[in-house]
Amino acid sequence: MDNVNLTDNFLIAMPSLEDPYFSNALVYVCEHNENGALGIIVNRPIDMNLAGLFDKIDIKLEQPTLADLPVYFGGPVQLDRGFVLHRPLGQWQSTLAVSGEIGLTSSRDILASVGAHAQPAEILVTLGYAGWDAGQLEEELAQNSWLTVPAQPGILFDLPPEERLPAAMQKLGISFSQLSDVAGHA
Repeated sequence: MDNVNLTDNFLIAMPSLEDPYFSNALVYVCEHNENGALGIIVNRPIDMNLAGLFDKIDIKLEQPTLADLPVYFGGPVQLDRGFVLHRPLGQWQSTLAVSGEIGLTSSRDILASVGAHAQPAEILVTLGYAGWDAGQLEEELAQNSWLTVPAQPGILFDLPPEERLPAAMQKLGISFSQLSDVAGHA
């Protein structure tokens, strides 16, 4: 597991992962290096939409077509903070470039742009994120807590949340029902 970099990959929670935050989760890894990892759960909409979020943070949502977009539970860290996963990358005050086309932004300027101009066009808004300390994700991978698969923007931005996990699993050629909750090592 040394020197593995899972940035721009999906983590698929194995059935044996009983942590309620991550059970049946699909996580998009936004950063993974020797200091740890940061990801966003992309298949857990919460009981809030963009209209409700924008109302709470006092940003005018002038794009009625976006009002019903769901806000997601991004993970158990900093639940009071918003994160916007988006394509294209763009120029924002606080953006982590995940790939050449996808960014994760935590600054208010991107929400103002979404509210006024519906840009960037492809977004996924979360409250919170998932974080791992140095070596923690590698340890969880060694314990068979996660499957990994290269991410596809189409899964993130084109599919409804309930179809994202099955679509990521399909890339591996398996379905969730085929996974065992018992780990084994050869």
